[in-house]
Amino acid sequence: MSGLWSAVRAEWTKLRTVRGWVVALVAAVAVTVGIGYASATGTRSGGCPGMRVCGPPKGPGGVAVVDTFTFVHRPLGPHGTLTARITSLTGRLAAPDDGAPDLEAWAKAGLIVRDGTAQGRTYAAVMATGGHGVRVQSDFTHDTAGPQVPTPSAAAPRWLRLTRAGATVTAFTSSDGAHWTRVAAATLPGLPATAQVGLFATAPERVAVDRHAVGSAATSEPTRATAEFDRVTLSGAEPAGVPDTGGWRTTVVGADPVAAAGSGAARRALPGGAAFTVRGSGDIAPAVGGEAFGARSVERGLAGTFAGLLVLVVLGTSFATAEYRRGLIRTTLAAQPHRGTVLAAKAVVVGAAAFAAGLAAAALSLALTTRRLHAEGVFVLPASTATQARVVVGTALLLALSAVLALAVGVVLRRAAGAVAAVVAGVVLPYLLVLTALPDAAARWVLRLTPAAAFAVQQTLVRYRQVAGLYTASEGYYPLAPWAGLAVLLGWTAAVLTAAYALLRRRDG
Repeated sequence: MSGLWSAVRAEWTKLRTVRGWVVALVAAVAVTVGIGYASATGTRSGGCPGMRVCGPPKGPGGVAVVDTFTFVHRPLGPHGTLTARITSLTGRLAAPDDGAPDLEAWAKAGLIVRDGTAQGRTYAAVMATGGHGVRVQSDFTHDTAGPQVPTPSAAAPRWLRLTRAGATVTAFTSSDGAHWTRVAAATLPGLPATAQVGLFATAPERVAVDRHAVGSAATSEPTRATAEFDRVTLSGAEPAGVPDTGGWRTTVVGADPVAAAGSGAARRALPGGAAFTVRGSGDIAPAVGGEAFGARSVERGLAGTFAGLLVLVVLGTSFATAEYRRGLIRTTLAAQPHRGTVLAAKAVVVGAAAFAAGLAAAALSLALTTRRLHAEGVFVLPASTATQARVVVGTALLLALSAVLALAVGVVLRRAAGAVAAVVAGVVLPYLLVLTALPDAAARWVLRLTPAAAFAVQQTLVRYRQVAGLYTASEGYYPLAPWAGLAVLLGWTAAVLTAAYALLRRRDG
């Protein structure tokens, strides 16, 4: 161990006394921050008069959400049960298109209890969908699959029930209204003593993905759900102190011109309970997509990572090849005859220096770009403190491993130009091909198998199974989890370091 420590001190002395290498570390920070800051631009979305930053509402957990639907509702106290039968559900394009499918798969209608009618409030709902059976969803991000049954129709209606007991809401479903199946329960700590309960209908935009030989593109059109409810019954004590509003009321939550047009509800009296036709457009779900609503995701501030990586790759290769070029490698090996120790010391020093530079660059980039976007009125999609810390540390590790990989390739090739080209071809080029040239299927494999998989560590966007979208790398989504992607780069670095050690042992210098 003392031999390794002595070797590390010797390599650190070399790094800090060569002006070009110190300049490279400073330059890596500067270009990463500079390019990230310069690219931190966006367009302020309209539709938020009087607000400095315009963007989607936030849900109970701070996640940006879509919360637009038609709600037929009335007050509910701490305890009560709402039951209804759905006899029809359609989800057509808001603008009729004879060639379009008749039913949007995520069109949804059902029962919901929530904290009022303002957007982003806590809720729990049980619903029938156009193509995903019965679901229970709560607070936008939670989704539980129930029975995978056909879309409700007159021939095969679907019964739904919501029961509230304080902060706990339990959902049930039935095919006949007599035999009930419990689907799931949700605990809503923020649900007030007097909540709003009722029927809802909504349908998200229909996303059409056009896959080309090179990449893909997505287009979307608004759809509208229409649901027929009957046998609607509400039991439970009326909340104390709530004025009588004359029964059921209709609210188009989050109304905008697209959602409001054609949305609404009609009531009619039938034996066995009230009946309603409810029409709604929008969604009750997390907002997905880095550019949704004119917003920017946090990692967009790290656009300069590529430039910083290139600088550190040059540093890593030259830290190995400079001694070969100047004939000093024999002196180094004479001072420390254990060649594995020399290689390990070089890797520790260049990796630690690159990590420190990357940590400073990533932290500064995120802080400065987020501040600039907010100043320009651009909405930045929320990311937790833990997520931002993972992005900063992960970016630093990405740069450190790339520098160590470059060092190992430099030892193998002993030529700086060839080593730089090889590392760029392995780390940067695959990612650029994914963004510009490769079809989706090939792009996913590239981002699983090549060192470029490590860029997944910068992802802050979340993929939700209950939201249709274009989940590709160009939109900020990767096929591997963040740390799994970084592990791919770690594996490549370890493999090349092993090869470099084997060659260094066999060579004379």
